[in-house]
Amino acid sequence: MTKLPRRSLLEGLLALGAAGCAAPEAVTAASDRPEAPADAWQRVRDEFALSPAWIHMASFLLASHPRPVREAIEALRRELDESPPHALEAHDDPAPVREAAAAYMGARAEEIALTGSTTMGLASLYLGLPLRAGDEVLTTVHDHYATHESLRFAAERTGATVRKIALYERSRAATATAMAGAIEAAITPATRAVAITWVHSSTGVKTPVRAIAEVVARANQGRAPGERVVCCVDGVHGFGVEDVTMADLGCDFFSAGCHKWIFGPRGTGVLWGRAELWPTLRPSIPHFGEEGYGAWLRGQPAPPTTANMMSPGGFHAFEHRWALPAAFAFHRRIGKARVADRIHALNRQCKEGLEGMKHVTLHTPLDDAISAGLVCFEVAGMTPAAVVGRLRERKIVASVTPYATRYARVAPSLLNSEADIEAVLREVRALA
Repeated sequence: MTKLPRRSLLEGLLALGAAGCAAPEAVTAASDRPEAPADAWQRVRDEFALSPAWIHMASFLLASHPRPVREAIEALRRELDESPPHALEAHDDPAPVREAAAAYMGARAEEIALTGSTTMGLASLYLGLPLRAGDEVLTTVHDHYATHESLRFAAERTGATVRKIALYERSRAATATAMAGAIEAAITPATRAVAITWVHSSTGVKTPVRAIAEVVARANQGRAPGERVVCCVDGVHGFGVEDVTMADLGCDFFSAGCHKWIFGPRGTGVLWGRAELWPTLRPSIPHFGEEGYGAWLRGQPAPPTTANMMSPGGFHAFEHRWALPAAFAFHRRIGKARVADRIHALNRQCKEGLEGMKHVTLHTPLDDAISAGLVCFEVAGMTPAAVVGRLRERKIVASVTPYATRYARVAPSLLNSEADIEAVLREVRALA
């Protein structure tokens, strides 16, 4: 086996990500004529091995890997299969992955913990908060099971309480001002955390994270350190869609899986937090880094918590974790702004088309400011499952929202074209 130094392999993976797709801009061909934008987006789509027999409108659930990510995973897998000890010695350092995530997120590597999913990040975060009896966590009725259950577990262990509020009565009538106002009105002296979701997978509503973070900041004015409120975000359905940094969002903690809109290796995720807040958390899974493991070897108490100490230890699908930089490089090569513009344009086309159908009730706001890449709707006289089933018969993959109130859902992404959207609209129109 030819063993590559860790940095050399990382540079190779980043090169795969950087060279693995064409940026969706005018590209000079051999004829020196610029490539049409549609052709450039098709070249991005061609990086994926998805079957062309289907129109994929549920890629946000579990993404297909683009070619650079597939190749990075396979290169690392071969190295592990040839000699696991040598591969571990060469690559088992979280720094390159944290650095790649930080560059994409506009953060610092030391602020990032590595997880296996959004759910793992949320559970680690909420179980790690220094809650006590009498404290309250404020969340919403719109949040996913993973948030609600993680908070329930935390409350049961600490004696804290969880309170759920509505940010809107009708998703189509949601506004940024009203959503931030609902949080502001609900914060009490007992509130220690506000747990929200960036984009609701139940309705497609995108919450105004920045405005809510500012509400939390105002609530913290004059509070003692132990009484301050932290703003925590399940960010997975905006991560890989929106062109923002962690500073733009303004929250305190942010959890997201990387195997959805980021197109990263399956079973990877990140948990970001402000550097000054990590010491307030209590890890629930031992990590294998120098901070904790080294202290144990020396017979010393564990040091204050760092982000790295919130990365669960043990053995993982290492080839997937180590290949994650290739996914961030893939996105950055296209350009975060172009990604956001493209996804919003396709979703706008879809929403406007559905809005014009008398037999369809659109539940996702039209406004890009309070929606992202998910479109939820109903068809008169049909259950959501029946709608999704009919679309599947027409080779269109859609999904049903996994909530008590269910809608049909499509998610136009970088893997789709304007023609795909028109095909979906045509088939929904035919359901009248």
